Amino acid sequence: MIWKKKINLNNINNSMKNTMAEYLQINIEEVGDNFIRASMPVNEKTIQPFGILHGGASVVLAETVGSVASNLCLNDDQYSVGLDINANHIKSVRDNLVEAITKPIHIGRTTHVWEIKITQREKLTCLSRLTTVVLDR
Repeated sequence: MIWKKKINLNNINNSMKNTMAEYLQINIEEVGDNFIRASMPVNEKTIQPFGILHGGASVVLAETVGSVASNLCLNDDQYSVGLDINANHIKSVRDNLVEAITKPIHIGRTTHVWEIKITQREKLTCLSRLTTVVLDR
């Protein structure tokens, strides 16, 4: 297992109160041995004028789930923040919700790299990669 912190879904989701993640209704659903799964509804807060999921909302979901994962890999005297993110939008989505699963590509001393796959009904809608930098508190 890669996590250095105690995993409590309620605490993780409560830590996102009063943030963009809460506004977009992003919810961490599951933490496995080496992955985190989150969901986000496709609704009036997350669509663009053509009625499909806004690419920026997908990026917010990707950065949220990747950042949560990165921070769970660190001791209490460190934290991580996003350094770089990219996203390839593969398939448009109009309704329901999307799920994001993040897995590590690299967990180093000063940087982490995470792959985030966003899907709907098991079909890939967005593929993202997040690099975070590790900082001392």
